[in-house]
Amino acid sequence: MLKESKSFVLAKQQGIWGWLIFIVLFAAFPFFATSEYQVKLANKIMTFSLFAISFNLLYGYTGMLSFGQAAFYGLGGYAAGMLMTKTTGCPFLLSVAAGTFFGGLAALILGPLCIRMTGVFFTMLTLAFAELLWGVVFKWYGFTGGDNGIQGIPLNSILENPRYYYYFTLVIVSLALYLCLRLVRSPFGLILKTIHENPIRTEFIGLKIKRYQLAIFVISGLLSGLAGALFAGEQRSIHPDMLHWPMSGEVILMAILGGFSTFWGPSVGAGIILFIQDIIGAKTEYWEICIGVVMLAIVILLPGGVVGTFQGMGFRSKKRESE
Repeated sequence: MLKESKSFVLAKQQGIWGWLIFIVLFAAFPFFATSEYQVKLANKIMTFSLFAISFNLLYGYTGMLSFGQAAFYGLGGYAAGMLMTKTTGCPFLLSVAAGTFFGGLAALILGPLCIRMTGVFFTMLTLAFAELLWGVVFKWYGFTGGDNGIQGIPLNSILENPRYYYYFTLVIVSLALYLCLRLVRSPFGLILKTIHENPIRTEFIGLKIKRYQLAIFVISGLLSGLAGALFAGEQRSIHPDMLHWPMSGEVILMAILGGFSTFWGPSVGAGIILFIQDIIGAKTEYWEICIGVVMLAIVILLPGGVVGTFQGMGFRSKKRESE
């Protein structure tokens, strides 16, 4: 029988309460926001929370460091955006579904090749595929718009209102995160953690680890595609940078900053980085230095990430009390 690790126990303890807090905080935010810009920033944080958590299903739970996650995110955005601009009367919900589908389809096609590698070779192969897709999108002017991307993506009339679109995003993201939460708390999630900690022993007890790795690779691709489609609707535009390697690096920073050993850590990391980019970036052009200083402080003072370190402290205090 598989034994639960400390990090897995912590993920279960977060449970439904973290999800409910997420919903309450974001549902109440528009009532306290003083500008439409703040609502859009919160919308962006929700979208990147989903993107960061989908990446962390690979890295934090399975131990697969993908540097090409932006490929699925960008494909989701382009599928949704191009469907809305190149067809007439296409419902945005269908476009979001298409973006999710294409993100998962790309992961299903690339997954069998990528999971044959391990460690840094897996990381570099995912990066190579992402850069290949970025190059195609960047150069294919007649279809993708090239480096100009596609601007002015139309939405359904009711979603033209930023607050209505905000709550649309909240519903979709909340449902997706609930499914992620159930996934990591299931026996499937426990097997992923076992693969992360010791893949050789996991295979020794009769589990086909490549099947589980491919399954979580596709699930992560689906969720990343969904995040990209939602972001395309929120920005009303798509651009090749959505598939470029700095986007993959950014989501890795979010997971590490918040705590990749926890479920909600990447969401917190997304909020911190986007806050620095949008708030501090409006006051100084040197916001990258601020992110560097914050990352340096986190590594030195909170090596487990913001959420991971505080959860670890809570776990140790509960353990001492039980003793």
